[in-house]
Amino acid sequence: MNKKRIILGALTAIAVGSISSLALAATEIQWWHAMGSSGERIDKIANDFNATQSDYKVVPVFKGNYTETMTAAIAAFRAKKQPHIVQVFEVGTATMMAAKGAVYPIEDVMKDSGEPLDKSVFLPAVISYYQTPSGDLLSMPFNSSTPVVWYNKDAFAKAGISSPPKTWPEMKTASEKLLKAGYKCGFATGWQSWTSIENFSAWHNIALGTQENGFAGLDTKFTFNNDAVKRHLQDLYDWSKSGIFVYGGRRGDSLPMFTNQECGMWLNSSAYYGSIKKQATFEFGQTMLPYYPDVIKSPQNSIIGGATLWVLKGHDQSDYKGVAQFMNYLSSPEVQAWWHQETGYVPITTPAYKLSEKQGFYDSNPGTDTAIKQLSLNIPTPNSRGLRFGSFVQIRDIINEEMEAIWNGSKTVSNGLDDAVERGNKLLRKFEKANK
Repeated sequence: MNKKRIILGALTAIAVGSISSLALAATEIQWWHAMGSSGERIDKIANDFNATQSDYKVVPVFKGNYTETMTAAIAAFRAKKQPHIVQVFEVGTATMMAAKGAVYPIEDVMKDSGEPLDKSVFLPAVISYYQTPSGDLLSMPFNSSTPVVWYNKDAFAKAGISSPPKTWPEMKTASEKLLKAGYKCGFATGWQSWTSIENFSAWHNIALGTQENGFAGLDTKFTFNNDAVKRHLQDLYDWSKSGIFVYGGRRGDSLPMFTNQECGMWLNSSAYYGSIKKQATFEFGQTMLPYYPDVIKSPQNSIIGGATLWVLKGHDQSDYKGVAQFMNYLSSPEVQAWWHQETGYVPITTPAYKLSEKQGFYDSNPGTDTAIKQLSLNIPTPNSRGLRFGSFVQIRDIINEEMEAIWNGSKTVSNGLDDAVERGNKLLRKFEKANK
């Protein structure tokens, strides 16, 4: 009897020890994200990382769109139930920086965990958006994109358009030919503040606001109600009367207007590559954003959209070793090249771009390197580095409201932009006061 008890006790100890080992091997790393349409790809990245080691298990959780995900993470932190990693879109950068005590800068995460971080491999237009003035990296770049002009090659052939437009006057001419060929509209846009004001300004090397678009200080003020932007929006409004331009809603709401062949062109993120490839029944291409040759001799560079991965404090320090390892895996050339080729997001590092080139992706998919070339066209200036305005998530909604008032004719272009700047500046002052 005693012998049996000894054996059973030994077996129990082995079993408990095994369970404990398994528990230790499965330290969970919670990753909250906003990638609804790419959820399966997110799961694959996490599962593939988990298969490379046995110490950590990254668990991706979809939390809604970008705004919803960021709001959920803030609420969770207050309740002390925050994830380790949260995906935050680029306009949430200033808000995350102001969240004192909540954010664990990725530069510190990597250093404290003893994991390497080679910042020299990242594309300058990508990494500069998320660095402090001294060059420290705040969050890990992940899904970065920039707006391009998508165009229907079949429609162009039918309309007799020999090459994609390079300037706004050429956009008008091409659109008129598309209308004559029977299409309902020349072009539509998505994420209109991002494409028609934010990137329009960077592309023409024009400031959105003072203090280097907010990078140099909280006492910034908006200046996008300038003559160049007013002229551009006036053109869009005038063109909307004949169908050259059609407003199709915020975010990516207007995608069906392009994939259903109502519009021959569409200005929106390069990251719609996967969706367009899946939905389009016609040959399509990408080309660079148009510019006004009387405003700038040649374009400057576009700015990124998309999101980065922020690390939140409040977990056991040992957990962050796993976070650091995952960040290195995520930014590896192989993972980034695959992600880029699957989605249309730009590869965030030069090695990932070179790998895609070596694999023949751009040869077999012409134009898919447009976004990379656009971002790397010139060294970013203070006007084209990006933007870092407080409360810009809410301010973008204000800009959208004022732009919609312009499209429906209830406000003039001048009044709409002036009101957007005035309303936006009020929120900037509140943010400055709260975060001095």
